[in-house]
Amino acid sequence: MKHKLNEKRYLKELETELSIDSVTGQYHELEDYLVKEIKKLGFKTTSLHKGGLLVEAGGKGNPLLVTAHGDTIGMMVRHINPDGTVKVCKVGGLYAYHSERENVRVHTRDGKVITGTIQRKNASVHVTEDELNKEVANFDKNSFVILDEDVKNDDDVRKLGIEIGDYVAMDPRFTVSNGYIKSHFIDDKGLVAVLMELLHDIKDGKVTLGRKVYLYISFYEEIGHGGSIIPEDVKDFLAVDIACYGAEQTTDERKVSLFCKDSRFPYNYDMLRELEDAAKAAGSDYVLDIMTPHYGTDADPALVAGYDVRHGAIGPGVRASHGYERTHIDAIKSTYSLLAEYVSRK
Repeated sequence: MKHKLNEKRYLKELETELSIDSVTGQYHELEDYLVKEIKKLGFKTTSLHKGGLLVEAGGKGNPLLVTAHGDTIGMMVRHINPDGTVKVCKVGGLYAYHSERENVRVHTRDGKVITGTIQRKNASVHVTEDELNKEVANFDKNSFVILDEDVKNDDDVRKLGIEIGDYVAMDPRFTVSNGYIKSHFIDDKGLVAVLMELLHDIKDGKVTLGRKVYLYISFYEEIGHGGSIIPEDVKDFLAVDIACYGAEQTTDERKVSLFCKDSRFPYNYDMLRELEDAAKAAGSDYVLDIMTPHYGTDADPALVAGYDVRHGAIGPGVRASHGYERTHIDAIKSTYSLLAEYVSRK
């Protein structure tokens, strides 16, 4: 490949980002970390008032905005039950069956972190086998957090500092095996880490920008308005997000996908052709795919908000989106090589 990813550095960065909980709206710790690291590399950062990080990567003319999102799906405390269990509601597109039996961290308003597990009411095969087999995990009906604390009632829970509206984040369970990266929240920290790699290579002179480039770390993609505000001079908007593996999809866990369309509308055809030419020049292993019927990126809200921009999207193939996700380092390498080539062009 023309532009090579520093695999060791990338995986270290990804693991660090995954260790910082950032359910949509809970962005401060991750943003503070990213600001610190980006400033070390010598780039100027601007924090959006609502949350979000804009980075001036350099270059001149024909401004391009490249975005990846740092927010993740998760939960919020909905109700504290009389028996000391904690009812939650989802934040973003999380399903109860994807979180069942997962370890979680409850973040209280005074900064404490209290651990627990998502379980169903009838969770024991030896006691309630019939109910366990016929029930479907559901946050509203039978799935809740069991805290790793000696709590017997709702007062005991509140004494820990837990209240309605506290964020609840799942343990990502990050691991790498034979090149396969497995974790919750590869969507989209896997691509935030790619943008960090790009900044490293711009700083080191390995990537020369052919135009003015902004990088934008969004913290509201999972609820649909991350890309609704962008710099006024932007001409092109490129979202770097996961591509979804599944039936009738050409997406592959070891390749980068170029998005032709998602559930909202087609991506700009001219920009798609440019991305395809860049993929060929970069030596990236790529496929074309359509991300429907339940998919969108942060590039879409920019058009809905009325910005006169072209928009496109690329990303590595990922299995089990919004669940325990999996991709391969080869897909990350192809995504990076394509991105680095594209920003090098005028």
